[in-house]
Amino acid sequence: MDKLNAIINQLESHIPDFEKTNPAVSSSTIGWQIDHSFLVINGVVDAIKKSNPSDYKWRFNKNRFLVYVILRKIPRGKVRAPKAVQPSEEITLEHLKSKLEFTRNNLTGLQSLEAKNYFTHPFMGDLNLKTTIRFLELHTNHHLKIIEDIKK
Repeated sequence: MDKLNAIINQLESHIPDFEKTNPAVSSSTIGWQIDHSFLVINGVVDAIKKSNPSDYKWRFNKNRFLVYVILRKIPRGKVRAPKAVQPSEEITLEHLKSKLEFTRNNLTGLQSLEAKNYFTHPFMGDLNLKTTIRFLELHTNHHLKIIEDIKK
């Protein structure tokens, strides 16, 4: 959790640049990247909180193995964000600060979950608590790299 919190602090440091864009890197703004990251984190946290740990069954998944073990990152440009995690509101400084606070508070709920609470990812299958946190780290780092490239 400490690593994920540190990554969220990095997102926070980019909030003042939320309007910046670089079409050579992405058609979206830094604010979109940050808001999308918050939407993913909060959606995943809500899903894992609602899961039934007794339903979790580990299964080998080649996509998860590729991302977690071989690449150790999410490849860029391979998948489009589903509509549920695409920002739909106008992105403002106040909006991002509010989402940041909500996200930090929401993450505290992970500490009380069982190891077998899980989130079902469309490509990587069921991720238990530990692998879900790792996914959130990988996904948010993916967007932090995009943000850093936009700022170059």
